[in-house]
Amino acid sequence: MNHVKDRFGDTVPEEVLLLCLGITSGVGRLIFGRVADYIPGAKKIYLQVASFFFIGLMSMMIPLCNVFGALVAVCLFMGLFDGCFICIMAPIAFELVGAQDVSQAIGFLLGLMSVPMTVGPPIAGLLRDKLGTYDVAFYLAGVPPLIGGAILCFIPWVHERQKLKERARAVDGETTEKMLENESTLVSDTTEKPVKELDSG
Repeated sequence: MNHVKDRFGDTVPEEVLLLCLGITSGVGRLIFGRVADYIPGAKKIYLQVASFFFIGLMSMMIPLCNVFGALVAVCLFMGLFDGCFICIMAPIAFELVGAQDVSQAIGFLLGLMSVPMTVGPPIAGLLRDKLGTYDVAFYLAGVPPLIGGAILCFIPWVHERQKLKERARAVDGETTEKMLENESTLVSDTTEKPVKELDSG
């Protein structure tokens, strides 16, 4: 809000921006929640990648908005993809770690999210005091989502590789069990035959 006052003065209704963020975040949760139902497995992560990319891009575009209407449009898009990020978080955790560990995974995720959310505003304030503007803070705020989205792109590939390894282990386990069963039946057959021959003799 201080950035809005610095850029546009006190005449602008700054609360409209929060309203836009809240409304489109709710709409985004409804839309992307339905879209995620049609995306199989860990491929939901690509929705998360798109949300990270757009959130980072919109954060970097805030200092470039010289008209209040442009800032409203940026906040609308940011809220939409924030809703996507929030509603996809739990299904992705469920797909990656399974039902048993999903609560722990979400707890770790929220714990990690709390660090930048707590440290970010004081750092932005320090940058504002040093540089006289929030522009650098917004540019820096856009970098972590872009990097995080790029890293997330590899997770479906890693997940598929782990699944293939688990399947290979299961197949190996089944084949060894069958081999042991065959060996035990062969041993029992060979011991039974001499006994039958002795009985017949």
